[in-house]
Parts: sequence; structure tokens; C-alpha cells
Amino acid sequence: MSNFGQRTLTGFFFVILLIVGILWHPISFFGLFLVVEILALREFYIIAQKSNSFPQKYFGSVVGALLFIFAFVGHFFDIGNSLSLLLIPVVSFIFIFELYRDQKHPILNIATTLFGLVYVSLPLMLLNQIVYMEGSFNGKILLGIFILIWASDTGGYLFGVTFGKHRLFERISPKKSWEGFIGSIFVSQIIAYLIASYFESLDELQWVGYLNWTFIAAIIAIFGTLGDLVESMIKRSVGIKDSSNILPGHGGILDRFDSLLFTIPIIFTYLYFLLSDYMYN
Repeated sequence: MSNFGQRTLTGFFFVILLIVGILWHPISFFGLFLVVEILALREFYIIAQKSNSFPQKYFGSVVGALLFIFAFVGHFFDIGNSLSLLLIPVVSFIFIFELYRDQKHPILNIATTLFGLVYVSLPLMLLNQIVYMEGSFNGKILLGIFILIWASDTGGYLFGVTFGKHRLFERISPKKSWEGFIGSIFVSQIIAYLIASYFESLDELQWVGYLNWTFIAAIIAIFGTLGDLVESMIKRSVGIKDSSNILPGHGGILDRFDSLLFTIPIIFTYLYFLLSDYMYN
């Protein structure tokens, strides 16, 4: 099979898996993104090791998984964030464990262990807040976010290939162009309007509405591009092209979720204050 065919087939099943996992049931959402959390954090710690750091990849991975599990359980059983609060003192053990590892660069090891949790685990933990933002599970808004990410990536690629002449950030990503960035914004705005129209016809997610979907699309186009550049910077610093080869033709989990990881904290903050304003006005 050609690389294009392999990439297309992998992409097709990847999209189907995401759609089913997000919409089918809370447990399917939990299982899907717990696996994503574990694999993405593992990839990050392997990359970190290539920079002469020795993060606590096993303990860090356990803490990262628990962040996601506790956040989900708190919403699924409607018991609030009390479980997640238990993990606050656990972070101190990262410093304590480093005492017994006898490594040459303990500050670097601690920093990269914590960096993985902030870069990978925190955004994925916030997915639970988004799908339960209305009180009960609703994966449709998360699926809308994914669709906008795919639209932004597609627009950036098509406009970049067709019109790209002015480099956006050549030092980090020689192929990205300002024309592609404009295409990301343009296509994501069109898709945002269609998503808003769809939910309007179903009388769902009325608290988001047309204007806010366009704001979310803008966040994704801007910060998704920055997220892709940040991951490229990390990979280039250790001389690798892909975070792994787990997805044939597409690279690794970090390669597929770099935009999501960078945009979700911003989108969550925006939606949180938007919903608060909607509920109290």
C-alpha cells in the first residue's frame, strides 16, 4: 500500500474511532481518552529522554492517568472535584522520588516530569469539564471542537499548498505559510457557521450560539497553529520528525493531538465564563 493510501486508511479509522468514542457513551469517551492520555504522555517522556533528561516517566504517567480518571469519576458519579484535590499533595512526591534516583540533573528531571503533566495531562483532564459542562454528559460540543480542528488543518494545508509563498515561522516549520494560516481561519469560520446552524436546527447547545462558535474557531485556528509549532520545536530540538510511529502515515499521538492540547485550556476557560454568564443572566 502506498504512503498516501496508508495515511488515508489510518485517518479514516482514526476519525471513526474518535466520533464513536465521543458520542456513544461516557464510558467509551473515558476509555478512548484515557488511552490517548497514557500514550501521549509516554511519547512526551521518550522525547524528553532524547534531550538528556531523565523524567520520572512511570510515576509521571501514573499521576497523569489519575488526573484524567479522577476528573471523569467526579463528574460521572456527580461527586465534584474532591478526588482530584487528592492529587495535589501527590505532586510533591515527584521531588521526593528524585532524592533517591541519584541522577546528575535533578532539576531538569523534575522540570520535564512536571512539564509532561502540564503539556499533556492537564488539557486532556479538562476534556471532562467540557463534556460535562451542562451537568450531564454531552460529547457533541467536543466533537464540534474536533471538527473545527480538522477544518483548520485542512484549510491550512490546501491554502498553503495552493498559495503559500510567505513563510510563517521558517526556523521551526519551513512549510507553514501565512497563506495557509489565513486559510485555516477562513475554512474554520465557514465550518463554525455550519456547526452552529446544525445545533440551532436541533435546538441544542443554545448557550453557545453562532457568535461563540466563530470565537472558538478563531481560537483553534490561532492557537492550534501555535500548538503545532510548539510540538515541532520540541521535536526539532531532539532531531526527530514524528513523536512515534504508532499511527501509520500520521506519526504519533502527540502529532495528532498537538492542536487539541494547546487549544483546550483556552476553549475551556472561554466556555466556562460563557456558561456562567448564560446561567446567571
